[in-house]
Amino acid sequence: MLHRPTRRPQFFYTTAPLPCPYLAGRTERKIVTELTGPDAEALHDRLSRAGFRRSHNIAYSPVCPGCSACVPIRILVPQFEPNRAHRKLNKVNADVAGFEMPARATAEQFQLFQRYQQARHGDGDMAAMGFYDYRAMVEDTPITTGMIEFRDAQDRLLGACLTDWLSDGLSAVYSFFDPAEARRSLGSWAILWLVARARALGLPYVYLGYWVPESRKMSYKSRYRPSEILTGGVWRVLEDSMVPAESAMVPETAG
Repeated sequence: MLHRPTRRPQFFYTTAPLPCPYLAGRTERKIVTELTGPDAEALHDRLSRAGFRRSHNIAYSPVCPGCSACVPIRILVPQFEPNRAHRKLNKVNADVAGFEMPARATAEQFQLFQRYQQARHGDGDMAAMGFYDYRAMVEDTPITTGMIEFRDAQDRLLGACLTDWLSDGLSAVYSFFDPAEARRSLGSWAILWLVARARALGLPYVYLGYWVPESRKMSYKSRYRPSEILTGGVWRVLEDSMVPAESAMVPETAG
């Protein structure tokens, strides 16, 4: 008689309710599962296509009571063409280059991360992170992850984007940039860089996480078109009629 090896079951848990970080007065809950073992990469791939995101060795998706404001979104790389604003950004940042680095935290990155948090999210939890917290965010990953560093011609670190490599695309986990270089719109430019890199690698998608049309922090993600959103378990092309007019005016942030 043949005996099949016993596979470890994948457990999913629901978190306790917490205040929503994006929409005042709403409650956030997540479904989470651990990414571990030899199947972590394949599981993360499947969960990403199902709208999950990664933090450390955990994959999560919102299951907030009475709310579906967080919408998974991904850019369709082969069809993407930079618009006028994107072309202007590329010109402004012509002196900046992206470098693919291992997922290793450095003091230089952390100093930039701190300046960014204090300037943009001074009242948030991440503003209180120490170096060891930051290192865990960068290095505690069971999958293929890297840090894209954006440097100018003088080798100054202007921004960074923690990025996961998936079988079908690149996933922007978290980005941050020099608040003194606001004119460069480096958060937006980092997305353009990821699209160009995914195209060079023959990957069809760039995953941007959750689009939240009602949130100023997260509504900007609809500006990269064509893109798809996950609704009813199906990825559908994001149409103009689905995007509030004010979303096009909101500056980029990270996350």
